[in-house]
Amino acid sequence: MLLKLLKITIVTATIYHAVPEQTDSTPFITASNRVINKANPQGHRWVAVSRDLEALGFTFGTYICVEGAGNMDGLWRVEDRMNKRFTQRIDFLVNEEMKGGKWNNVKIWIEST
Repeated sequence: MLLKLLKITIVTATIYHAVPEQTDSTPFITASNRVINKANPQGHRWVAVSRDLEALGFTFGTYICVEGAGNMDGLWRVEDRMNKRFTQRIDFLVNEEMKGGKWNNVKIWIEST
């Protein structure tokens, strides 16, 4: 029997919008060069990760499970990178109608397929 080890990482989770004030001069293009749907960014279920998490395997295209962020829990895909000033953090891409959102001690792990 082959056992898969589940490595859980604890992070702070926040939200972000595809706007220049929160991204860069190309808010609808992620760091992985994916194009964000302007009408429904949250429909992608994409997250940005802090750069320190990339060394743990949370890299572009990786599906992660999120637990402890209320209605944001579930399966998300890493498609963006956060500013280097952040560590141990993920950012949910959401529609602009959603205001505010921060969760501490959120569990994330890589979803094995």
